Amino acid sequence: MSTLGIIGSGNIGSAIARLAVAANMNVVIANSRGVESLQALITELGPLATAGTVEEAANSGDAIVLSIPLTAVKDLPTGLLGGKLVLDTSNYYPFRDGRIADLDTGTVTTSELVARWLDGARYVKAFGNILAHHIPLLSRTSDSPDRSVLPIASNDIQAKSEAAAIIERLGFDTLDAGTLSETWKFEPESAGYTRTYLADQSTPDDQLLSSIPSPTSAEQVKAALDSATHVNVAERAF
Repeated sequence: MSTLGIIGSGNIGSAIARLAVAANMNVVIANSRGVESLQALITELGPLATAGTVEEAANSGDAIVLSIPLTAVKDLPTGLLGGKLVLDTSNYYPFRDGRIADLDTGTVTTSELVARWLDGARYVKAFGNILAHHIPLLSRTSDSPDRSVLPIASNDIQAKSEAAAIIERLGFDTLDAGTLSETWKFEPESAGYTRTYLADQSTPDDQLLSSIPSPTSAEQVKAALDSATHVNVAERAF
């Protein structure tokens, strides 16, 4: 039985953990606050889930979901994720992360920067363009005709293939969105970010947390990515 290590127990990390145990995968989940803070979540998840340290989650998992604030990534122990398949959900939010010059100037995408920080990881960008509460609502069994599609990107073709297999087990089909230099197409404020999964894509920003999701096909996701234009990250206010 495969094991998914999850570093970060926030909304996205917890949502993915729920899908993993539902798919009969073992889960080792960690956060910065320590094992005791995870007991309620572990009780909810059941016997397939255990709480651990960041190092235990990294070492136990056949693959790692990394879902922590962007600036916390560079504080992970050096080499912790070397050689590991990492599914990273990171996005750049200046109000939370502070200003990062390389991102504001467009020198690199967020994914390229995180991959640099995680030198040696088999890095894949995934789950960063969908609202956390829509993840369990849109997950479907493999035979469902209305499975939603998530874009994934990586510079490592084999890592991308392995990540796709995991995501498909969790209840989503995937669309190859290219390399890490192309991930701006589904970062915040871009055409491929969150709204493509809404039943009403005109939903105001302040109502997104109560928004109703809609199954989203590969054709719809591809159309969103193809229509994307570069966001001026330096002007990003949220």
